[in-house]
Amino acid sequence: MIGHTNSGTEADRIWQMMVDLVWETRGEWRRKVSDATGLPFSRARLLWRLLDEPKTLKQLAYMTSSDAPATTVAVNDLEDRGLVERNPHPDNRRAKLVSLTPSGRRLLELVQRTVHDDAPTAVQHLSKTDLAHLRRILERINSSEH
Repeated sequence: MIGHTNSGTEADRIWQMMVDLVWETRGEWRRKVSDATGLPFSRARLLWRLLDEPKTLKQLAYMTSSDAPATTVAVNDLEDRGLVERNPHPDNRRAKLVSLTPSGRRLLELVQRTVHDDAPTAVQHLSKTDLAHLRRILERINSSEH
């Protein structure tokens, strides 16, 4: 297991089990996304960060846990591919906002239509009762985080 430890509270151990499950099952989906987009997954991930609204390079670096130079290289690549564009920031003349181009938005729509993100087999085999309990628990966690 990734990062699994025997220390901490029961909540910590359960959380680690959930993290391990997600980490261990994401590889295939990431490959499918890369195949569909023709991009390394890290580039596609940047595009998703821009779906709702433009972001500065600094915001993108923070959101992707990357440093500014690496984020700049990635944005330059996406800009060269016609998937993003930089525009002046309305409130900070030293900053640029990165936004999706229509081509970038179409690429994300293609991924949403064609790349399925099915639950792992173990989750699919849970009973309706267990799934209802899991949903209720996750909804409670999500509502307390926002």
